Amino acid sequence: MTAKTKPRPAALPRCPWAEGDPIMERYHDEEWGVPVSDNSAHFERLSLEVFQAGLSWRVILHKREAFREGFAQFSPQRVADFTERDICHLLSNAAIVRHRGKIEATIENARRFLVISKAYGRFVLYLDSLPHDLEEMCRIFSKEFCFMGPKTAESYFECVGKIRPSHDQRCWKANSRVEK
Repeated sequence: MTAKTKPRPAALPRCPWAEGDPIMERYHDEEWGVPVSDNSAHFERLSLEVFQAGLSWRVILHKREAFREGFAQFSPQRVADFTERDICHLLSNAAIVRHRGKIEATIENARRFLVISKAYGRFVLYLDSLPHDLEEMCRIFSKEFCFMGPKTAESYFECVGKIRPSHDQRCWKANSRVEK
């Protein structure tokens, strides 16, 4: 089970990037920076970070349900078995980001994700084995996964609660603690 943050106090502001869009607000309040332990949730966030590279996070979150449908609910086992036919189907799906390199990277990342998860028992245990130095952690992760540069890796680590995200000083989460 994943940890949860305290509910957002009604009168306090969020980080500016999340304000005014219910999907972004929900992501900010309920997911961003909250530790994840479930393998499928890790794979989903890893995949969405790949697709976000060079794009707005708002675009990705608004297409999230279509990504889930197109990528078999982000089941790494199912995605790892995708074929060229599946790639062509995804490339014709206007509801997602149609970038062949990112689609192929997601499929290859599913295969790598499964190997790592099997070796460590769970993906979160692999993450726990990484060095505590952020730069080194990002370097290793960037080598392990496709379409994963150091900035994308850092964003992923923030997303899944491996490192504390940077909040605007006015944000209600800036000084909150994550509960386990």
